[in-house]
Amino acid sequence: MIPPPSPATPATAPGSRGNAGSHNYRQLKRRVLDAGLLGRRTGHYLMLTVILTVLLGAAVTGFFLLGESWFQLLIAAGLGIILTQFAFLTHEAAHRQIFTSGPANDRFGKFLANIVVGISYQWWMNKHSKHHAMPNTIGKDPDIEWDTISFQTEDAQKQKGFLKWITERQGYLFFPLLTLEGINLHRHSLVYLFTGERVKARGREITSILLRLGIYLAVLFIFLPAGMAAAFLGVQMAVFGVYMGASFAPNHKGMPMIPKGSRIDFFSRQVLTSRNVMARTTWGNVFLTALYGGLNYQVEHHLFPSMPRANLAAVAHIVREYCDELKVPYTVATPKQSYAQVISHLNKVGLSARDPFECPMVDEYRPY
Repeated sequence: MIPPPSPATPATAPGSRGNAGSHNYRQLKRRVLDAGLLGRRTGHYLMLTVILTVLLGAAVTGFFLLGESWFQLLIAAGLGIILTQFAFLTHEAAHRQIFTSGPANDRFGKFLANIVVGISYQWWMNKHSKHHAMPNTIGKDPDIEWDTISFQTEDAQKQKGFLKWITERQGYLFFPLLTLEGINLHRHSLVYLFTGERVKARGREITSILLRLGIYLAVLFIFLPAGMAAAFLGVQMAVFGVYMGASFAPNHKGMPMIPKGSRIDFFSRQVLTSRNVMARTTWGNVFLTALYGGLNYQVEHHLFPSMPRANLAAVAHIVREYCDELKVPYTVATPKQSYAQVISHLNKVGLSARDPFECPMVDEYRPY
């Protein structure tokens, strides 16, 4: 049985656990090294890449065979899932999980990001590296900055008009809003490429992404009627956005926030701010690992970012046992529990956007 999720734990006080935390991480890493779990699993990733490539080829073949049919929307939904799985591979290449060579990982990651998924590899690297360095740290982690959704009370209280209305209901609107997340990711990617300072290989990425986008749109609107082509694009982007958002959201949302300027060691920071999403059976966890691209083992992923996906389950046993020894909270939740916690947290933050004198109960019974 999975124990109930650990309650939110306050961030470690400034200056505390520094030396002890460094020692704790070294001891944990030694156990993982002794177990031989830090090595690459290139064969596993080769097999996964082949499977996804075959599925992508099948989707493209199905698209041309179906022709002008509303069943194309099923192809669009499948394509959204396949592209998300390729995005997981891009994420793993960026973390140097696939090849022993850094440049080899980068070449593979850039190809997948630019040509297959259609987003900027450099944008993702820049954003995600900051997140891993300071997860859930106010003013440091870009993943908790305001972007339609408010993750901090201060951001929620700043919203006005329609955005305030959304913020007050953001927990319940979370999944509907994710249907737009695919567009949002592509938009942020292009904005970064065109306006970011010192973007590596800027011209090459812009050319690759725009070429990929142009070919994709041309194929849709040449082979399908305009309305059907637009619907295909909408479904594919909606599925991509929901799948991406639903895969990353359970990892840290609703977990402890670390105040800006707080000093906390690497081990404590990564464990206390992360949540694992687990099933109740071994085969259930195998399925979740495939579904989430390994992101369900978020604690282990943050402690060992370059660890290949196939090793995370074995390492989780070591990390959990070690955390029990140190009495460090190790948070685990089922998918249902994790999404409930995310929605509850977002609603709690969102309600802070209400004016101090507003009372939902009074509003309900107020005569008009």
